[in-house]
Amino acid sequence: MTATSQAPDYGPEEAAPEVPKVPAEPSGPGAPLEPTGEEQAPVAAPEAPVPAAPQAPDQDVPSAPLKLTIEDVSDSSVTVSWEPPESLGTQGLQGYVLELRKEGASEWVPVNARPMMVTQQTVRNLAPGDKFFLRVAATNPAGAGPPATLDQPVHIREIIEPPRIRVPRHLRQTYLRQVGEMVNLQIPFQGNPKPQVSWTHNGLALDGKRVSVRNGDQDSILFIRSAQREDSGCYELTVRLETLEARAAINILVIEKPNPPSSVRLVDVWGCNVALEWTPPQDTGNTELLGYTVQKADKKTQQWFTVLERYHPTTCTVSDLIVGNSYSFRVFSENVCGLSDSPAITKELAHIRKTDIVAKLKEFVERDFSEAPSFTQPLADHTTTSGYSTQLSCSVRASPKPKIIWMKNNMNILGNPKYRTFSEQGVYTLEIRKPSPFDSGVYTCKAVNMLGEASVDCRLEVKATH
Repeated sequence: MTATSQAPDYGPEEAAPEVPKVPAEPSGPGAPLEPTGEEQAPVAAPEAPVPAAPQAPDQDVPSAPLKLTIEDVSDSSVTVSWEPPESLGTQGLQGYVLELRKEGASEWVPVNARPMMVTQQTVRNLAPGDKFFLRVAATNPAGAGPPATLDQPVHIREIIEPPRIRVPRHLRQTYLRQVGEMVNLQIPFQGNPKPQVSWTHNGLALDGKRVSVRNGDQDSILFIRSAQREDSGCYELTVRLETLEARAAINILVIEKPNPPSSVRLVDVWGCNVALEWTPPQDTGNTELLGYTVQKADKKTQQWFTVLERYHPTTCTVSDLIVGNSYSFRVFSENVCGLSDSPAITKELAHIRKTDIVAKLKEFVERDFSEAPSFTQPLADHTTTSGYSTQLSCSVRASPKPKIIWMKNNMNILGNPKYRTFSEQGVYTLEIRKPSPFDSGVYTCKAVNMLGEASVDCRLEVKATH
């Protein structure tokens, strides 16, 4: 199992070695638990021939550690690991000594004060730009064996975070400002180390008299105190870090109210209608028009009333004008800033004149509603009980009004007090008062007028009571 370690600093009871030490972090179970002092980077000595590590006879000291490898390099530390030597010597293994030599220096500085029984160590508190060599040797009571040295120097570099621009959501579409308003855009970005930030306007450098920029560590602010229409365009932010860069384009449109239509005139007046026509404004306010607003005012009241709003064509017809009045018309242009400050007004009045009305009477054709009698609802067969009055009804349509004749078994019963007849809105009824079995038979209703006659009949059965 591989163990890791950081070299401990000396406490107050221990004497420090003559050469300066580089703090390292123990990261394995064999690391000693001793108090650490203030960490410091190694100090380079004057250049001199590299001294060889003291060695005992080959059979007594361990051989060189195997596979010395860099595991990790950050902007302030480096971690190396190795494997135990093939030969531990006659007196066994006491630990490992990791040493550091800065590029250009000749002196090897021990990283750990005493041999450590670990095969992985982290050297900390290094500064970006440091460049140095590392070597490790195994030791025992007989001395230190030959070291294993990295083939290439270790270079501590500041970790580069690629630049990135985070454009706020409301700036991902065209950013609208009115003339005279302030523009204050704060654009966050990322990057480490601090990247270079630059702005362009339509591909050219910014006008420092009109636009100011403040760049921070994490954002850039573009500021225009009073925006004008010439400030419209594409502003591109570039964040560059060495060979890496990020770009973001922000489109700004500075707008204002449009001019009124160039002219408006009466094309035609007929009945209660007026046709108008106008020409578009020469200046739309640096943006698209939303339409036109058409208003009318009669000569008597001089009060303006809106007829059409956000109307897109340049011709219209105004209807439902009052006869006898004279009207003026005016037209406004409109964009997102609002209506134009002034309208275009017709030069002449539109007079709605009265017209002579001639009534044309149609000849009246009298309709002949004469009709021969016809039964729309016939009589229905009926059964009743002796002693209870009963009624027989039918409906007749005829013009002129028909004469109604009631018969029993083809005998006219008109004038018989036992029977009563009445009618209402074409419905004719025969009432038989307290009938007896003798009143059973066939009853007929006959309708007669000058155009013809019709009849219906039914059978009445009167049951005797026991």
